[in-house]
Amino acid sequence: MLKEEQEVAMLGVPHNPAPPMSTVIHIRSETSVPDHVVWSLFNTLFMNTCCLGFIAFAYSVKSRDRKMVGDVTGAQAYASTAKCLNIWALILGIFMTILLIIIPVLVVQAQR
Repeated sequence: MLKEEQEVAMLGVPHNPAPPMSTVIHIRSETSVPDHVVWSLFNTLFMNTCCLGFIAFAYSVKSRDRKMVGDVTGAQAYASTAKCLNIWALILGIFMTILLIIIPVLVVQAQR
């Protein structure tokens, strides 16, 4: 036997009445808050009905800024507003596009 093994065998298991101490580190997982920047940019460039796309883009950028600062609640509030504005911009944009196709077709058919 090695000298260290012999000393351990003679001393036996260490008797410590205190329980072993442990340290727990909680790492806060980053909460994913969608900021809808890409959707807002699309609505700004292609379907900017009543400037809703531009306003949604502004709220999306504010949401991203709040997320970078660490204000999750503020980021969620701005993202929710941006999402609502994006939905309305998309609905109105599709509706206007359909009307711009149907009305000229009806006018041409009425002239015949």
